[in-house]
Amino acid sequence: MPYTNRELMARIIQCEAGGEGDNGMRAVASVIMNRTTVPYGQFFRELHGDVRAAILQAGQFTCVKEVVGGQYNPQNIYNMNPLEIHYDIADWALTGGILGAVADCLWYYNPFQPTCGSFFPPGNTGVIFTRIAQHCFYTPTQKYAQT
Repeated sequence: MPYTNRELMARIIQCEAGGEGDNGMRAVASVIMNRTTVPYGQFFRELHGDVRAAILQAGQFTCVKEVVGGQYNPQNIYNMNPLEIHYDIADWALTGGILGAVADCLWYYNPFQPTCGSFFPPGNTGVIFTRIAQHCFYTPTQKYAQT
């Protein structure tokens, strides 16, 4: 049986940001929801407001991949066992909650270093907006609108 949107969201929150505290988990959930509501660009054309499509979109989240670099990825959404906090944040996001600290960010990543790059993803479609815990968050540039 496929996961509900709530279950899928709880699993991605736990997997992508489970160790980042409430704000880190809310920030990740906000980015996913932002992708479903952005009114232009690639996510608008490809996702059509679908939360499941945003989470499962190919190449977007390491936690959705069972194999990374030719090796089994044990930290994937299928191995997660979300706790009540993950469901609470999923419910918050799915009912319209957006963490103001990430505004309209569409991307994030963990650089595994103390500084964030100025642009992400490649192609300069996102510009650094903030950092929360270990993740850098990026808002769309004008270039993104043309994707």
